[in-house]
Amino acid sequence: MLFFIKTKRQILLAPLMALTLGLASCGGNQTTTTPTDGNNTTPAPSGPSVSLTGAGATFPAPLYQRWFSEYNKVNPNVKVSYQSVGSGAGVEQFSQGTVDFGASDVAMKDEEMTSVAKGVVLLPMTAGSIVFAYNLPGVSELKLSRQVYVDILLGKISKWNDPAIASLNPGASLPDQAITVIYRSDGSGTTGVFTQHLSAVSGEWKTKVGDGKSVEWPVGIGAKGNEGVTAQIMQTEGAIGYIEFGYAQQQNISTATIENKAGSYIKPSSEAASKSLAAVTLPENLRAFLPDPEGAESYPIVSYTWILAYKKYDDPAKLKALKDVITWSLNDGQKFAPELGYIPLPETVVDKVEAALATIQ
Repeated sequence: MLFFIKTKRQILLAPLMALTLGLASCGGNQTTTTPTDGNNTTPAPSGPSVSLTGAGATFPAPLYQRWFSEYNKVNPNVKVSYQSVGSGAGVEQFSQGTVDFGASDVAMKDEEMTSVAKGVVLLPMTAGSIVFAYNLPGVSELKLSRQVYVDILLGKISKWNDPAIASLNPGASLPDQAITVIYRSDGSGTTGVFTQHLSAVSGEWKTKVGDGKSVEWPVGIGAKGNEGVTAQIMQTEGAIGYIEFGYAQQQNISTATIENKAGSYIKPSSEAASKSLAAVTLPENLRAFLPDPEGAESYPIVSYTWILAYKKYDDPAKLKALKDVITWSLNDGQKFAPELGYIPLPETVVDKVEAALATIQ
């Protein structure tokens, strides 16, 4: 059952269109919104035609693309193109000024922000879970302890019928088959969040591998973007990898139930991820990290994801259009989050993001 946080700004869920994820490489995947039929009661505002371009994280891409398509129905004069290229490439393009906004699952650091001539405003837009997705025919339920999933990623556990996995899954038909780890080959905020968690729960991982948007993986096969990892898992029997929950949900991929900080085993869900968010207060600078959240019912790998905006825009029409799109996404757009596997922002967070948005000139 999908869970969402209802705010005074939100309206009842309307029938939503199904989203088909493109399982192509992220290298040049670009979606441009076009007007489509829909039941909209809000009249399209008048104004000049404006095109905005953005690039970055694949983690929120399905939701962002949905938002921009739905907003285009409300205001056909504004079209937003978003390239799902990964957080690393998104930060780079944003820093170079080749896009109107960037997107990243890891908030920019102070030193990165000072290098951007037009300044930076970080805007958390949604949140979601990172899950262990796997391809193991005949095994619909899989439980993994913290030690076991770290050992799989370190290559210390290499077979599905390893006693450490079997003891957690009595009765499961675990095959005598090699485990194929699938990881992100591109600079990725999803990898940054995932490896922050691994470093928080395992001293061995922290020492041997560490965390970051790109790391040297001990074992496995690389693929680009959440889209690429999702496709590789689906094509590889015996595979396991980390992807954003929405990708697993839309493609109906099996996901593991994993152990949290309290020792509880939690199945991925929007409700469990929302409980993780409740364990942390978003600070005034809007940069919050949840490497290993507290709470007996909290899912352990959850992250906000940010839009990167400039403090100053030279084109007044683009400035207005960007503010309008983001304001709509923070309010009406939040209702689309649960169906796609994301977590709508609490009202208190929306208030803070809108206050930051107001500082952009």
